[in-house]
Amino acid sequence: MSRLAEPYPGSEFYSTMPELRKIELEILKILYHEDKPLGSGQLRSLLAERGFRVSEATAGRALSALDQKGLTVKHGFKGRVISATGKKAVEEAEKLRRQELYGARFINILNSQRQEDLIEMLEARRAIERELARLAAINATEGEIELLKAILLEQEQLAARNEMSAEHDLKFHRLIAQAAKNKVLDAALELIRQSKQMAMILEYIRKEVKGTLAVEHANILKAIINRDPDEAERAMIAHIESLISDVIEYWKKKNHLESGP
Repeated sequence: MSRLAEPYPGSEFYSTMPELRKIELEILKILYHEDKPLGSGQLRSLLAERGFRVSEATAGRALSALDQKGLTVKHGFKGRVISATGKKAVEEAEKLRRQELYGARFINILNSQRQEDLIEMLEARRAIERELARLAAINATEGEIELLKAILLEQEQLAARNEMSAEHDLKFHRLIAQAAKNKVLDAALELIRQSKQMAMILEYIRKEVKGTLAVEHANILKAIINRDPDEAERAMIAHIESLISDVIEYWKKKNHLESGP
């Protein structure tokens, strides 16, 4: 297989742009950073610097293909410049490359974690956040309650599209800690939750086991709105214990898949 016919490096993420091939993307990346037209001879030299040993004719064919796709624009005998569509294609390719790298690293992090570590962290959160929820039901201002309502509405909308993330969960819990008006408990919770990786892992696990984060948050907020500290505490405990159950269920499935039929 020739270089021109090879798929782009990096694996499946390039399948979203099957019409682009490795050399074409490399040419687009070169043109992306240029403010003047480049011809096939100049591009051939620049490609060689990047490890692509191609003939001038091959570079010319790649440019013709890019012209046909509307990704480059020919400027007479001066050569080509990248089009607005071409720039978007480069930016999207880079975005997809970063996502794939992030995804691979995340899976490595997830596989390196122990079930016991996650559960211990959640048990510590349960001990602290049950009291924070109780205090929030007593001390939250009307402004803080309105903010919690707005956050919950956003979460429900995102959950409906399966787009809720660790950041949205963190925002809700931080505001409850703020509303509780206890700096020591707030600081203790921040210490436990300072690992962003842990938050992302829990988010991944909840999606895998179809957890109901927004519903559990709604129960907590309802108790805070009703100024019912006992119910707020119970709702928070139920929420954290649901997270613990999700972790246990995920590991059961993971171990089952790894052990085979």
